[in-house]
Amino acid sequence: MVKSLRPQNYNEVLYVGHFFRKGVPVLMDLTDLPDAEAKQLVDFATGLVFGRGGALDRVDRKLFLLQP
Repeated sequence: MVKSLRPQNYNEVLYVGHFFRKGVPVLMDLTDLPDAEAKQLVDFATGLVFGRGGALDRVDRKLFLLQP
């Protein structure tokens, strides 16, 4: 199962972390966010993936797959 999330603002990064830490791959769709805010979420996701030993793949311009 892959959890697909489309955050509407940076505060919703909590859900990305929640599912990722439970071992669920997360498809993070940032198309609704301005570039500056999307970059903040990617920075968070990069740190999360690095800290947990997972993988981060860019699927499209603002679409990322986080794999635990």
